[in-house]
Amino acid sequence: MPYEQAQALKSLQTALKTAQKSIDISIYSFTNRELAKTLRDSAKRGVKVRIIFDEGNRKDSRSVIGYLDKYNNITACLLKGKKAQNGNYHGIMHQKMAIIDENLLFIGSANWSKNAFENNYETLFYDDDTHIVRKSLKYFEDMFASCKPF
Repeated sequence: MPYEQAQALKSLQTALKTAQKSIDISIYSFTNRELAKTLRDSAKRGVKVRIIFDEGNRKDSRSVIGYLDKYNNITACLLKGKKAQNGNYHGIMHQKMAIIDENLLFIGSANWSKNAFENNYETLFYDDDTHIVRKSLKYFEDMFASCKPF
């Protein structure tokens, strides 16, 4: 992106719309209302949605996480990065990843914002390689187990 922004957004939206059982997301910043509505609609169809969100972005007034967390089948949680070796601060949860039905992985530099899909230089890669998806899902599960409820 921005060269293939329309295709990138369409690929992600199509995957979210056609999910059958689960959508697992870890995202640093999520302000794109179109994607939020797509997740809401998937959850209404019975798809289980889990979102790991950076704890430091909790108070971002543009974030759609609070909106999404209100729906059945959507669980949002907050995660800090690891504690620094000197103990003075934590890192951030900066990952941008989505796993659809445990068999399709979207990963890249793009936050889920209008700006990322329209103006930024970003990457959004997707793959269904079983080894990569399983490894990513394991990391997601480890992070999700450390989350605090939204």
